[in-house]
Amino acid sequence: MRAFLLATAAVIGVSGAASAQHVSGLYISGGAMLNFLQDSNLSLSPGLANSQALTGMGSSGNISYNVGYGGALALGYGFGNGLRAEFEGSYRYNEVDGMAGFNGGGSFGQFRGSQRTYGVMANLLYEFNVAPYFRPYLGAGIGWMWTEWHSVRGTNQIARIGSDDTDSNFAYQLIAGFAVPISERWALTLDYRFMQVVDPELDGLAARVVTPYGTARGKIDTESFNHSILLGVRYSFGAAPPPAPPPAVAPAPTRTFLVFFDWNRADLTDRARQIIAEAAQARTQQQVTRIEVNGYTDTSGSAQYNMGLSVRRANAVAAELVRLGVPRQEITARGFGETNLLVATPDNTREPQNRRVEIILR
Repeated sequence: MRAFLLATAAVIGVSGAASAQHVSGLYISGGAMLNFLQDSNLSLSPGLANSQALTGMGSSGNISYNVGYGGALALGYGFGNGLRAEFEGSYRYNEVDGMAGFNGGGSFGQFRGSQRTYGVMANLLYEFNVAPYFRPYLGAGIGWMWTEWHSVRGTNQIARIGSDDTDSNFAYQLIAGFAVPISERWALTLDYRFMQVVDPELDGLAARVVTPYGTARGKIDTESFNHSILLGVRYSFGAAPPPAPPPAVAPAPTRTFLVFFDWNRADLTDRARQIIAEAAQARTQQQVTRIEVNGYTDTSGSAQYNMGLSVRRANAVAAELVRLGVPRQEITARGFGETNLLVATPDNTREPQNRRVEIILR
């Protein structure tokens, strides 16, 4: 545990961009565990308990185990909201530490053997979004497990009791742990698991070691309560995508209308008024935040005079827009003189295309 916490702290220190997203899509996880197999009651079937081999002994006892080891491998799917579903295969191994009970036969001075528990589970888990680098989760699972006694033997002053058998039974487990994301796809995990295999029943053999000698066969009912600490790693094939950026606001469409003027004039012709009316009508058909009215001249005359003429042309158009119902505060009228020519010409050249006002709807 200490080594795991130190390693986690080191990883966090160098991984400033670890993912804070929930698991989304397919993932695989696995790890190694310490398994604490709880002391179990043993109950002999009547045929075995009442046999001549066990005359003088009781029908119940208990068995204890050393701390064991195991592992688990899971394939799962994350729904992107903290919920995960997975199929898990696991294996646990514990050696016998002692046998007792079966009153009347004295203590079991000799014992040996091991229990192996393996099978598959379907788990459902929920991971909480507490912090980017600390993701606690809870879960539960159901499945089918095999309980195997390998060369389990106990010998006291009267008889030897043992089994070499395997039984399969329904099982369930409860899970509580946390994950430490170290990248968008990788995470370290540490969890506690309680698993019970419901009522394993194994074929047993009893052999009397004192006269009168004899043997008997029957069933041995036992229990299987496993407490496991699992240190693992998880890899997500479908890392959660980053949040979608907000949709870009499309710029308002612009429309431009050109109003042309006679040479050295700033008054509006009938055609000019018609074009201005079209611009005022277009304003009501689209969203407009402002209207630019820009006046220009050709290159005939002095630059100073042309600047004033372009301003008068812009003001004339702006006044006509206001007369047609356009609010004056929406309009910006400016003169630019003989700059921005539509048709490039030498100085002191009369060009009708350059004598204009541009109405720009934005």
